[in-house]
Amino acid sequence: MPSEPKTLDDLFLDTLKDIYYAEKQILKALPKMAKAANAPELKQAFETHREQTEGHVERLTEVFEAIGKAPRGKTCDAILGIIEEGKGIIEEFEGSPALDAGLVAAAQAVEHYEIARYGTLKAWAQQLGLKDAVKLLDQTLGEEEKTDQLLTKLGMTSVNKQAA
Repeated sequence: MPSEPKTLDDLFLDTLKDIYYAEKQILKALPKMAKAANAPELKQAFETHREQTEGHVERLTEVFEAIGKAPRGKTCDAILGIIEEGKGIIEEFEGSPALDAGLVAAAQAVEHYEIARYGTLKAWAQQLGLKDAVKLLDQTLGEEEKTDQLLTKLGMTSVNKQAA
């Protein structure tokens, strides 16, 4: 007999596992990025975002609970690739005035991935009538967007000027 067709519920759970895994990887990468950064305000931004990311993992755990599933990650090749690029920038530009600009770019690639995932999950949660999940996902989406704006500001006001 053919297997049941996959549903939006399945896709939601799959994507939830993806971003859960991604957030855990980001938690590991942020201290390395903070350590590599030269500008104190960039170091601070990475440290603040690490604390926020711990909150994002907590919220994701609550979303899993809201749908009656155990919090589990699923390997996310996209985030692994983005993090790998960030490591490459650290290695290639260490000691260079362009390092911080590269770190900002790498961090924004992470943020844009997260914003895309959280935006999608929020829309699907709305479609599925998961009100609690919508609230939790929206809260995280807002924080990710604020971090992205902060990184843009850091890039424009100081980091990119130092690189040039």
